[in-house]
Amino acid sequence: MSEFLTLIAQETAVGAANEAGAGTTATDGTTAVQQTPGGAAPSGQKPQGGGAFYEMILPIVLMMGVFYWIMYRGNRKERRKHDDMLNALKRNDRVQTIGGILGTVVEARENEVILKVDETSNVKLHFARGAIKDVLSQSATDGKS
Repeated sequence: MSEFLTLIAQETAVGAANEAGAGTTATDGTTAVQQTPGGAAPSGQKPQGGGAFYEMILPIVLMMGVFYWIMYRGNRKERRKHDDMLNALKRNDRVQTIGGILGTVVEARENEVILKVDETSNVKLHFARGAIKDVLSQSATDGKS
């Protein structure tokens, strides 16, 4: 952090030296270049190395911003698709949970889904709605039984 502040202070000193006029005019009308203390460039010339910091950091910051936006947008689309799928759950849909359990939706409540996982012994398990990973097949009866 102190290196950054030192760099800012040097650039401010260079700018002040440039505005004060570090060069002198020769008798033939050309400007003679004088070396000023601290390595500041004479007026009319770009300081050497001072702006390189900003020229290097700006593209890096922009690239990081673009990558973050792309990743965030992809996650947002995927999350919205999953939420729509969970909201469309209905009776007799065949689903898979995040734990890999396959079952048929018996009842879909606001925050809970009841799945029948074994037809022969009529085993029913309660899951949080968010634990449903995928809908394998939609019910053909559209919720009527």
